[in-house]
Amino acid sequence: MKAFYSDHFVLPLPQGHRFPMQKYGRLRERIAHELTDVSLCEALPATDGQLALAHHPLWIEKVSQGGLSAQEQRLLGFPWSPAMAERSRRSVGATIGACEAARHDGFAANLAGGTHHAYADRGEGFCCFNDLAVAARWVQARSWARQVLCLDLDVHQGNGTARIFNNDPSVYTLSLHGAKNFPFTKEVSDSDWPLEDGTGDDAYLACLQEALSEVSRRFQADWVLYIAGADVFAGDRLGRLALSKIGIAMRDRMVFDWCSDQGLPCVVTMGGGYASPIDDTIEIHLETIRLATKAASQHRARIAAY
Repeated sequence: MKAFYSDHFVLPLPQGHRFPMQKYGRLRERIAHELTDVSLCEALPATDGQLALAHHPLWIEKVSQGGLSAQEQRLLGFPWSPAMAERSRRSVGATIGACEAARHDGFAANLAGGTHHAYADRGEGFCCFNDLAVAARWVQARSWARQVLCLDLDVHQGNGTARIFNNDPSVYTLSLHGAKNFPFTKEVSDSDWPLEDGTGDDAYLACLQEALSEVSRRFQADWVLYIAGADVFAGDRLGRLALSKIGIAMRDRMVFDWCSDQGLPCVVTMGGGYASPIDDTIEIHLETIRLATKAASQHRARIAAY
């Protein structure tokens, strides 16, 4: 399976900033040493034309040229820098690259991404450009898919994605998220599943099973963009849910099995993860990639047998 990375473009963040920038490079190092079936690929930057599939040209220009106001930077959560602008493009480019790989391999991953708080005309919550929104439009523009499912299992609602695809029947937005967590003013997804603080493995997995069954009834997806957030973990500083590592692995396995059963290409993005120690977040992301790699291997076996 191919996994695309952009971690060597590092944001110069102030001391004490709560965004866990170091997790990306450490995740790639673990994959390189432990998952020999994963082909690591450097992400190309998304072009202006690709970003414009989901973003306003003025926002693209502001990010590229350093024209963000102080208020826009506060809302984004990052100070502007050339490295921030480049990494944001590369993060979207990684999801686009993963889409190209998943078209042939069934499964592929972006070792970052899941920037679901970005709106068409602004950034928010550590999300500058919305990689899922751009990728959904990209696969549609290439005629690789007509109907795309954005399956958001980050602990925070994908408000930017929901707004971008509001009233668009070709993209189905599904979000399981903390009811009382950020963003505190929610958008309306096609299917929202708000969860109370402290929700654990059993209740979460039952909710996910019901949500996937509902998707199967309501929407004929032919592509899946999946945010596999690690911030649903019980030890996450910003999550407030109570899933175990085993429960999160069961979540991922359920999603990958559902995609496989329906013959749907699946692109996996990492989403959030703010556990302390950070090793817990890295372990969760690593297991997601391990399970996706297994699903990709099974996909290849089915194709060969056919």
